[in-house]
Amino acid sequence: MKKLILSAAVLLGALSMQATNVAVTNEMVQSVNVQNEFTEIGADAVPAAVKSTIEKSFPNTKLEKAYKNEKNEYKLEISSGDKKYTVFTDASGNIIKK
Repeated sequence: MKKLILSAAVLLGALSMQATNVAVTNEMVQSVNVQNEFTEIGADAVPAAVKSTIEKSFPNTKLEKAYKNEKNEYKLEISSGDKKYTVFTDASGNIIKK
């Protein structure tokens, strides 16, 4: 009887060892940062279409700084009173959401 109980315990122990296999997964997260480099330009270098869009879309604002990238996109920092905003446009004056 002792052998039967001992063999049952060994068998159950062996089965429980098989059941406890833990699958190890390694997750790799890869991120790519695409950054459009903007270089500062003077306010007089901003195309008239862009200035017109800013004046129409954001009345009573002042153009503080202007930046341009290699894709001819403009990053404009405008202010209205003590509030400051950043607007992105293309060369035709179309506002780009970023």
